[in-house]
Amino acid sequence: MTGPLTTVPELVARQAAERPDALAATDGSTTLTYRELATAAARLAAELTARGVRPGSAVGLLCARAARLPVAQLAVWWAGGHVVPLDPAYPRPRLRAMLDDAGARLTLGDKALLAEAGLPGEDVLVLTELGPTAVAGTGPGTPRTPGPPAPDAAALVYYTSGSTGRPKGVLVPHGAVADLVTAADGPAPALGPGDRVLHHSPVAFDAATFELWGPLARGAAVALSPAGRPSAEELARDVERFGVTTAFLTTALFHQLAARRSRIFGVLRTVLAGGEALSAEHADAVLRAFPWLRLFNVYGPTEATTFTTLHRVRPADRTGPVPIGRPFGGAGALVLDADRRPVPDGTRGELWISGARVALGYLGRPELTAERFAVLPGTGRAYRTGDRVLRRPDGVLEYHGRLDDQVKVRGFRIEPGEVEHALRSLPEVAETAVVVRRAGQEDAALTAYVVPAEGRRPVPEALRRRLAERLPAHLVPTAWTLLDALPLTTSGKVDRRALAADEGAPAPAPGAAPAPGALTPIQQVVAAAWSRALERPVTAPDADFFAEGGHSLLAMWVVDDLREDLGVGLPLGDFLDHPTVAGQAALVERALRAAEADADTPAEADSEADAAEADAADADAAGATAAGAVTDGVETETPEEPAR
Repeated sequence: MTGPLTTVPELVARQAAERPDALAATDGSTTLTYRELATAAARLAAELTARGVRPGSAVGLLCARAARLPVAQLAVWWAGGHVVPLDPAYPRPRLRAMLDDAGARLTLGDKALLAEAGLPGEDVLVLTELGPTAVAGTGPGTPRTPGPPAPDAAALVYYTSGSTGRPKGVLVPHGAVADLVTAADGPAPALGPGDRVLHHSPVAFDAATFELWGPLARGAAVALSPAGRPSAEELARDVERFGVTTAFLTTALFHQLAARRSRIFGVLRTVLAGGEALSAEHADAVLRAFPWLRLFNVYGPTEATTFTTLHRVRPADRTGPVPIGRPFGGAGALVLDADRRPVPDGTRGELWISGARVALGYLGRPELTAERFAVLPGTGRAYRTGDRVLRRPDGVLEYHGRLDDQVKVRGFRIEPGEVEHALRSLPEVAETAVVVRRAGQEDAALTAYVVPAEGRRPVPEALRRRLAERLPAHLVPTAWTLLDALPLTTSGKVDRRALAADEGAPAPAPGAAPAPGALTPIQQVVAAAWSRALERPVTAPDADFFAEGGHSLLAMWVVDDLREDLGVGLPLGDFLDHPTVAGQAALVERALRAAEADADTPAEADSEADAAEADAADADAAGATAAGAVTDGVETETPEEPAR
């Protein structure tokens, strides 16, 4: 360990006592000081206690990225419960399954999101209806906060993909989170009062643990990106307007931003990239263009609390595979053979993670916990990652792929078995295999190979829609191929390597190509932007972005291109909710008409609006907070930001 083990609630309370008026959180509409954060969380904790939350209670959290988000998490912890973060973009069945599996009897959240998820009223506590609290009138000193939780008590339950078709709930303890944010050789201790960390990851993605509590445990501030699914332009604007100094980016997003020389790197001082193998070429391009930037390659599964190892990228790393580095803080790394014996340096083996950041196990899954977690002689409890690594003589670890079928696409862990299980439940499907084609590359695609049921001829787009009703977007394949039979190895198993190497074109979306001139001028611009991103011609107005092989990361660049081509900034969420050429062209036309109407507004009105906006900006710059509009962690006057 790196010092006396403590917990994040204790660390935040300490900041509230020592620096009560320092900025803790901002989302662009609401700002909270540490005193306000702690006061609001303590009051909400009392409300949760009155609602029956006790040590060991699971509490769902369905909330947009806003200043009330850290308040709600902190309140659950002070009430003794643990948080089950929920992604508003998940389908209803997925959210319900997570809450049922976690045994959550209460869900905190935003009114609109709770209603959209269809959660019963008696099981929810709406954050915007808790009643006003005069946070600003608490006077000097520190608000009285509940006692801290035990370090070995559960803090969070993060759900990851499960090979049996059932997602796995990873129980992360308070001590593990504290070790992540206090380790002297980790990424958080460099943070201080002048830093702001961007929180833009989905709240149900474990990177949110670092984004929220890394800064709040260290006296820095968290800047919450309010857009549910921020585009590249929105991310850049948030970094600029909040003065963000540190950001975590999935490796795939980092590569895309690097390829476009995004201005985001001109503001940041520190970037953490992780989730997949980091490209030396992209790292080199960014560091040459922005030499002041500190770039870290980070690695870690959810079962070891977000980040286990890190490596600062140096000039020597820019010509070959970038290593994942050394473990930091209380984490340990062992490289073992199939018999759990250490392998010599320079030899590949399986990575086992030990020490303070190992999770408690899988919730309600003792057999699976026993399979992946074990007590090793002379080491103690450890987690078997399934990752193949090599330890160099200098102690630095290199990543060399997986030992099983688990894959990562754009930073998301995917168990193909979960997708296959969902597909086999459809009556049109007799057999299926799901693989990643071009794994580790920018155009990696989750691909479904489907053997139709007898007498059926399934339409790939219809299958995709059916899956999207029950699985998160990152688990829905973007490419589809119908086969008469799956290829088998000599032992009779599905030959996944042969499928992954197949470069055949995915099954086309239904519908005939239009006659020349069938696209309107704006549809032609949209189709051209799609074609550049997808690297294939798109010609039909009813073409579906996802059926054509698109995904959310590619959508970010289409939105960016449309902004440059037409001067129209579309919210990424609107783009994803209208995934056809015609639908997106209609959004563009509407935005263009609105811009034209704004241009026709009398100059006096423009001046008044500009003056009002400037006054608001001046007030914010002067440090005004939404103190009078904060309910137990909730800003009540600001309209909710939809997160879907």
